[in-house]
Amino acid sequence: MNLTKNVGKLDRNIRFVAGGVLIVLGIISGVWWLDIFGLILIATAYFGTCFAYLPLGVNTAKEKTEESSTD
Repeated sequence: MNLTKNVGKLDRNIRFVAGGVLIVLGIISGVWWLDIFGLILIATAYFGTCFAYLPLGVNTAKEKTEESSTD
């Protein structure tokens, strides 16, 4: 199965931080479902693919195709 990378660098960093925060909050408060959401965010950041983005056609991993130079 070939997964399309659709999570960009900024989106990935936000997911890592938000996932870590949710896991810590879940552990401190004892609310287990926060841990699950945190793990999902970290997994999507790690693999670079968000399955919720696929049907919506969202892709934050678009690379710049053209660089402008000031020669």
